[in-house]
Amino acid sequence: MIDKNYLLNYLKALFPNACCSLNYQKDYELLIATMLSAQTSDEAVNKVTLILFQKFPTLNSLAKASYDDIYGIIKSLGLAKVKTNNVIEIASKLVDDHYDYVPNDSTYLLTLPGVGNKTKNVVLAELYNANFLAVDTHVYRIAHRLGLVKKNDDVIKTEKKLVKYFLGENLKLINHQLIEFGRHICKAQKPNCNCCKLKDFCKYFCAKAK
Repeated sequence: MIDKNYLLNYLKALFPNACCSLNYQKDYELLIATMLSAQTSDEAVNKVTLILFQKFPTLNSLAKASYDDIYGIIKSLGLAKVKTNNVIEIASKLVDDHYDYVPNDSTYLLTLPGVGNKTKNVVLAELYNANFLAVDTHVYRIAHRLGLVKKNDDVIKTEKKLVKYFLGENLKLINHQLIEFGRHICKAQKPNCNCCKLKDFCKYFCAKAK
């Protein structure tokens, strides 16, 4: 297995200031944007949330929005029909539960429509500096290619093993660094293996080189 410090130093050299790429001004905007980002790029989400949060500037306005109004704005995103309902229902539940902010409560967040472990971890790490790591498609791909997890490990097992592997480190920063590494170097299609200093540890590269 690749030495942790070697990996961390490489990521730090590449992306020392990696941070959340979703645009938001209010805490619930981050929550909704993260939910919307499932199977969709952050760039695509930022384009629609710019319009969404201008037209509906409060939780109350989102809760009272019509399906057609929300869908008309986010229809370019993957799973737009389901996400439209999620936007309205998330806002409605927060309002009904008398929250004008996103609570620092893992159990509660997981009761919100469309909010799974990944979204919960992103939100709590960003808003409350919780030392959580969210496994998105980039992180999942990198972990498997570098052999940090087993071939058949699912997202939950991958998260647990990465948290153990990076024990004592800043998971929030590492999370963003891994995501940037996945976006720019360890891509799903046509990864930039030739410029990658981790290729000797990479199962994908080693298999391709045979």
